[in-house]
Amino acid sequence: MREIDIHSLVRKNIKEAQPYSSARDDFQGHAAIFLDANENPFPNDYNRYPDPHQRVLKEIIAKLKNVNSNQIFLGNGSDEAIDLLFRVFCEPGHDGVLIPQPTYGMYEVSAKINNVTVIPSTLTPAFDLDSLTLLKSVTPRTKMIFLCSPNNPSANLLNGNEVERILENFPGVVVIDEAYIDFSESESWTSRLGQHKNLAILQTFSKAWGLAGLRLGVCIAHPEIISLLDKIKPPYNINTFTQSEALKSLTHGRPGKDNHVTAIKSERNTLKEKLQSLAIVKKVFPSDANFLLVEVADAKCTYEALVKKGII
Repeated sequence: MREIDIHSLVRKNIKEAQPYSSARDDFQGHAAIFLDANENPFPNDYNRYPDPHQRVLKEIIAKLKNVNSNQIFLGNGSDEAIDLLFRVFCEPGHDGVLIPQPTYGMYEVSAKINNVTVIPSTLTPAFDLDSLTLLKSVTPRTKMIFLCSPNNPSANLLNGNEVERILENFPGVVVIDEAYIDFSESESWTSRLGQHKNLAILQTFSKAWGLAGLRLGVCIAHPEIISLLDKIKPPYNINTFTQSEALKSLTHGRPGKDNHVTAIKSERNTLKEKLQSLAIVKKVFPSDANFLLVEVADAKCTYEALVKKGII
């Protein structure tokens, strides 16, 4: 494991903050009587607050992802984990982050909400990383680098050697967003967690698992990073319905998920062939995701024509 002091990267006020605590944080097992949270005592499916630590769900996800449960943070979508990473590591009005463009827009939105500087950085014309140029942009105030792989909106997997160079040479936290990793032939960076203490991986159940409406995102990282996210999250950020429905899907839905991924990848290839036969299509880019980046003769006109047909 590369030596890096995570504690030294954390904001002073976060180090000193005391997390919200309830009696249920101190209790494990099955209680007979609950008096601690002033809930409605008349039973239904939702009269009690959910498990604030999502213990059962994390155990299932840990087996699924081949990691330990203390390496898992669950958020209200990956967007919550993104926001909390900014809150933990970036001092507002002082620190900066590198977000190679074009990519998922929420990283920059979160940076601006948290008053964190986004240092200008672009991907290559092939939408890949130039790690040497990227690392030259790092300053003493650069706390995080966000990499989306497979990338949104370009759909390609980022070059693993370039990512590795960044992990080895950047003294801050490297966040790799793998929302689309299930549609790629490449293995997840979760297999490299033991080598990089500064690596945080975002995943989701919205895409391959078809659970976008539940809003369940995952951050997988070193336990020290996870404990910091847990320290500042809202106490009951994953509601009872999401926890129970996710448990059902992850426990029994693996065959269906795998079939869906296979079908989507097959349809992706079919769609690519059909698009390439259209006169307005100039290029269809390679994809490791569940979508295609397509260059057309007139993007705005094509977009508006599709909207008129109810295709969003």
